[in-house]
Order: sequence, then structure tokens, then C-alpha cells
Amino acid sequence: MTRTAVVNDYNHPQPGATSTLTLDEKVAWEIRHNGIQRPQGYTVSFHANPEVEKMHFGPKHPMKPWRLTLTNKLVLAYGMHDAMDMYRPRAAEYDEMIKYHKDDYIDFLRTITPKDKLEIENNQWPYNMGDDCPVFDGLYGYCSLYSGASLDAARKVTNNQSDIAINWSGGLHHAKKAEASGFCYINDIVLAILQLLYYHPRVLYIDLDVHHGDGVEQAFWSTDRVMTLSLHKYDKFQFFPGTGGMDDAGPRNNANPGAHHSLNVPLQDGIHDDEYIQLFKDVMDPCIATYQPTAVVIQCGGDSLGGDRLGCFNLNIRAHGACVEYTKRLNLPMLVLGGGGYTPRNVARLWAHETSVCIGTNLHPSLPSHTPFIEHFAPDKTLYPDLSHPARYDNKNSDKYLRDIVENIHEQLRYVEGSPSVQLQHVPPDLGALREEIEREIEQEKEAGDFGRRKKERGAGGRGEYAH
Repeated sequence: MTRTAVVNDYNHPQPGATSTLTLDEKVAWEIRHNGIQRPQGYTVSFHANPEVEKMHFGPKHPMKPWRLTLTNKLVLAYGMHDAMDMYRPRAAEYDEMIKYHKDDYIDFLRTITPKDKLEIENNQWPYNMGDDCPVFDGLYGYCSLYSGASLDAARKVTNNQSDIAINWSGGLHHAKKAEASGFCYINDIVLAILQLLYYHPRVLYIDLDVHHGDGVEQAFWSTDRVMTLSLHKYDKFQFFPGTGGMDDAGPRNNANPGAHHSLNVPLQDGIHDDEYIQLFKDVMDPCIATYQPTAVVIQCGGDSLGGDRLGCFNLNIRAHGACVEYTKRLNLPMLVLGGGGYTPRNVARLWAHETSVCIGTNLHPSLPSHTPFIEHFAPDKTLYPDLSHPARYDNKNSDKYLRDIVENIHEQLRYVEGSPSVQLQHVPPDLGALREEIEREIEQEKEAGDFGRRKKERGAGGRGEYAH
């Protein structure tokens, strides 16, 4: 009987023979092929916590956090992570969220579960919860995760660790101080802008979502330290939220600091690429010249793309991205956030493209063959599908109407007497950043083996106090 070896020698596979190494090699090829490299002269950071991707609003709800999975897979497949600082941010804490929102509302979000019976008063769910804003498993975790990512991005900007900070899970612009609205529960944009205002005297907020950015506008209604500019579809009675008309520019009383600081570009159905890009430039230029912001926040809602499940424009991905590119050229600290978008494959394409805009590279239109879930981008499997032909909506924006919008913006800005002068003699403490700094210093002290002595020299409360 012939003897056979029971144990064979293990032959280690050569480089490229395993699936992991093969994937690494493919990504490396994409990096070279697309010319991806770290930007020269500025830093881009990418803030994403994969836990937020697991949340589910319900089988029939149009909001699909899974679009973030598709986005992040495209970013990684192209190798764009190689050009950015990648962060997995922590969840926002209770004390951070009540810097804007009412504590009883946050308490409600923290404790409510799908099993709880909500009492209806005057045909209204509490805190405007309901079909648009359902209670689902992990709701509070979802809110704190996307809000924490926006806060982390804002802190990286204010700490000069990043010049452009991206959080595609954020941009939920409809949430109000004490209620949910339009699929939005916590207004992470407001929290992030408040963070920026610790250091920046003037912040310009730009909203590219097809829906009016009413929650952010409302939050900063009475201040001149934030100017909001929203480009959106407007129909007072037939399109959510029914606000943001041409004459809505802030408080009516000119003595209110916020008067003429809430600018709106109300559009009709079917606007196309060239008109949209030109309109954006025509309204942006006077805003920048008059207001002179020191930081910019741009909300990149993908529902303004052609073919969106809830949208009504005929925009292509490159046209939407051209607005981000134009804003980037201002060379101001910039926070880039997500928002609406209800055709997940196109939202992922858009945000991957706009990530490439931020890092200053041109991506090959053919999606990398190793992209996970690439079947969701079939049949063309391209980054830039034609979303405007055939057009789903006729263009109802006449040349005269668009000129009237631009003239109205100029008229509103005529009342803005230059940029507000803000004396930042006392900057309120940024407790979140302070805590992170202290924790980092403690870790460094531990590594140096000198923790015992120096613990007494630096207290948690302030210099010269002992930690208790």
C-alpha cells in the first residue's frame, strides 16, 4: 500500500495570489490610473462611522442610509482614501446636542422605541413624529452618529487639522429646535455651524438640496453671523416644505441683525445643467463680495439630480459638482455635508464625484470592477450616467424668471452693510474639543511613563486644579 503524506508543507502564496492582496493591487492601480494623490497646499478629511449605514427607516420609506455604504465603497474602490485623512468619529453626546435642541426633545429621542404607543394630540404626533419621521430601532444612535460626524468635521476645521472636511452622513437640514421634520431629527448642520462660530466671525451656509433648507434658516434667523443661501424647488402648497420664496430674506424688521441674511433661490421644475451652474455663480459672487465669510458650509443634497425619486430637476452629476468646485475655489475653510437623495445609486455616484472634486482629481467614468455591490450600478456601471435625457420634467424656468432671481438677490444684499464686525474677545469654551485634548495628553503621558507625577499638575477642570 502506497503511503501518502498526511501533512503537506504549507506554501505561502506569492504576492497577488490572495484575494486581499489582489484587491490592494487593484486599488493601487486605480490610484495611479486616476492620478490620485494628497492635495498640495491643503488637507481634506473624510468623516464616516459605518454604524450609521446599518440604520433602517422602514421598507417603504424613501430615506435609505444604505446609500452611504455605496458611497463609501466607491470612495475606497477608486482609492480616494489615500488622498485624505480618514476619521471614524464618535457619536455626539447629549450635552452637545442640547446646545441647539430642546432637552425635552432630546430626552424623547433618547427613550422612545418602536414598541411605545405615541399619543396623538390634535391629530399630531408628538414632536412631529410620524410617517415622514418614524420611530425605528436605533433612532437615537443614528441621530448621535451623524451629528457626531459633523461636529468632528467642524472641529477638524477649527483646529486647522483640515481645510475641507467631508461628512456624507450629515446635512439633515429640516430638523427644528424641538421637532423632527422631513426625515430629519437632529440638525447636525446647526450644531456644526455653532462649532465654527466659536472661531469664525461669519459663516456662509449653501444648500443645494431640492428642498428648502428651512431648519438651518430658522435657526439663524436673527443673526448676521450666518448667511444662508438655499437653491431649491419652490411651491408654497404643493412641494415640501413650502417655504423659501423669493421675498423670504429674513426678519421683516430691518433693525433685526438677521434681516436680509436668509437668501433664497426658488426654482421651478426641470432646470438644466448650464442654467443651474450659471445661476449659482450669479448669486454666489455678490454674496461673497458683500458678506465676506470666513468659513463655508455646503449641503450637497442629491435629490436635485435628474431622476431622483422625490426630486424634480434635470441636473447631472458634474453640474451639481461644479457648484462644489466653485465654492472650493474660494479657498475658505469648508465643511461638505450630505443631505437628501432618494435614488441611492445616483447619490453614491454624486458624493463619490464630489469627494474627487474636494481632493482635486478627475476620476475615470468606468466604475472599478472590484467595487462591492457594483451590480447596483448596472447596466452602464459608470460614474456619470446621463440623468437629463430623457428629461422627466419640462423646464419651467424662463430666462426672465432666472434674471429676476439674480436681481432680487442683489437687492437683498444692498441692505447688508458689509460684513458684521465681531469682536471675539472671549471665546466660549469648546468642552468637547477640550475633553479630547485632555484625553490625548493623558495617553501621551501614559506612553511616556510619567503619568503619576503629571496627573497632579493638570486637572480636568483647569490649570492648577487637581483632578478628583
